[in-house]
Amino acid sequence: MPLFGTDGVRGLANGPLTADLALTLAQATAVVLGQGRSAEARRAQGRRPTAVVARDPRVSGEFLSAAVEAGLASSGVDVLDAGVLPTPAAAYLIADIDADFGVMVSASHNPAPDNGIKIFARGGVKLPDIVEARIEAALELPKLQPTGADVGRIRRFADAEDRYVVHLLGSLPHRIDGLHVVLDCAHGAASGVSPETFRDAGARVTVIGADPDGVNINDGVGSTHLDVLSKKVVEVGADVGIAHDGDADRCLAVDAAGRVVDGDQIMAILAVAMKERGALADDTLVATVMSNLGLHRAMSAHGIHVETTAVGDRYVLERMTEGGFSLGGEQSGHVIMSEFATTGDGVLTGLHLVAEMARTGKTLAELASIMTVYPQVLINVRGVDRTRVGDEIVQDAVARASADLGLSGRVLLRPSGTEEMVRVMVEAASEDEASRHAEALADVVRERLAL
Repeated sequence: MPLFGTDGVRGLANGPLTADLALTLAQATAVVLGQGRSAEARRAQGRRPTAVVARDPRVSGEFLSAAVEAGLASSGVDVLDAGVLPTPAAAYLIADIDADFGVMVSASHNPAPDNGIKIFARGGVKLPDIVEARIEAALELPKLQPTGADVGRIRRFADAEDRYVVHLLGSLPHRIDGLHVVLDCAHGAASGVSPETFRDAGARVTVIGADPDGVNINDGVGSTHLDVLSKKVVEVGADVGIAHDGDADRCLAVDAAGRVVDGDQIMAILAVAMKERGALADDTLVATVMSNLGLHRAMSAHGIHVETTAVGDRYVLERMTEGGFSLGGEQSGHVIMSEFATTGDGVLTGLHLVAEMARTGKTLAELASIMTVYPQVLINVRGVDRTRVGDEIVQDAVARASADLGLSGRVLLRPSGTEEMVRVMVEAASEDEASRHAEALADVVRERLAL
């Protein structure tokens, strides 16, 4: 199995993801990313390559980030330790100080026993597959072992959080004075910075899920457990609720009645607002194949083209970079605003969503009504040959279902990238119709593709 997954290296801390692996991975990263043109230019000036390291508050992040920093410093890389900060903050800081690369220690929305290592290249961008492969190959190569004054230094990045907050506030098209916002920080990396930023932007803030103890990250709170936030918004009579995940690269919301507003709806709201002020490049939004049919319909009605990619924010970002587009994301709440960020940023997204409420004077429910959410049924069919999803009879069944749904629905069959499984997704005008077609297609897949 390859070491890198869809979002860095992830696994059970002290299981597959050990301190030894973290240290060795950091040394291999220094070999690949610490010897580029910018790093060589620094050395020519008598300076060392520089890396930013940050983490979320899970307890294993303490020893894993220490191992990463040791591996980098022992390879002649100067380390700026930014402490506990969101993943998008780490990405921003790498670009802001022109560091050669950076590392985020986090397992995002996973439970506390897991952890992960995400590596960013110069400019705060995620690594392409080919560079990840070079780092993985470098695990078996000789390491850089400078001595004396050539070893790296580890220093605290003292103003890291302040730089990030100033950046977020500077991105806002409109202040959010007077709006009551409930923030659910998932006991994660945004527990300090998100409430501070929303208050500085003018909001009245009620905070939940912002008491990290190292083991409670994502535990019953955050973007994967929105019922807690919904209840709190209604209880305190707030205007809106914003939920982050453990590393705050996601944002989901709830309106004043506690109803969920997902990533597709957030993108729809932001896309129309950005188009109105001329900030939506080529009047185009980038979304994945899993985005709701309602998003496509709403964007079409507002003269906005939707580019579609494979599932995963890295693929969204790749297409945005290729096309020079300014907005993209996923239904899960990864929203990328490329004018201000190189990755999904939950705090940035939440601020801009609430700013649109303040600018228009509309409730979140009114803004979200721009898009009709079509019922979406997803069935994971396990124990099947995912490589044979193009089977003629399976595809005939897909064609018949698509024809039956017409313009009021959509069918998608997607093989898993890691398991012997095919995902069957159907959207339709009603839940019953979506379920009927999804279950029928799942039966065909199960029968035709059985191992």
